Amino acid sequence: MIYYKTPEEIESIRECCSLISKTLSGVASKIQPGVPTIDLDSFAEEFIRDNGAEPAFKGYMGFPNSLCISVNEAIVHGIPGNDEIREGDILSIDCGVHKNGFYGDSAYSFLVKQGGDAEKKLLATTRHSLFEGVSQARVGNRIGDISNAIQSCIERAGTYSIVRELVGH
Repeated sequence: MIYYKTPEEIESIRECCSLISKTLSGVASKIQPGVPTIDLDSFAEEFIRDNGAEPAFKGYMGFPNSLCISVNEAIVHGIPGNDEIREGDILSIDCGVHKNGFYGDSAYSFLVKQGGDAEKKLLATTRHSLFEGVSQARVGNRIGDISNAIQSCIERAGTYSIVRELVGH
């Protein structure tokens, strides 16, 4: 059954997503070589709580942190720790919040300082694939149309592939 959200519910979801955007922006300002990823997590948790929300990931199925931080080859759901960020790292940071009975969830990838050509190409390709997918999110299309657009874009780049075990991410 499809459950349509009221304007008030949509506003609550928008508020959650806005807080995620602000949290990720704050986290971005803290990303520097030498900073442990746990410090980014601590900042995010405090920021989320200071804004009247709860970190959505913390405690979910035993997850110990507020952010998922995947570094370089790690694909998803990385656990922040004492490992220090290095120049050229790619950090995929996933943030979720819960407020007023609703959730928001978003991720962003950050290149630490001046990454090399390979890192820049990867991020440019994934960004392009995102927009290819979004272009297929329209009335009459199916989720598979979005997924196909993303996969086709990635594979056209010639260097990358889709992690099939994690479809949906």
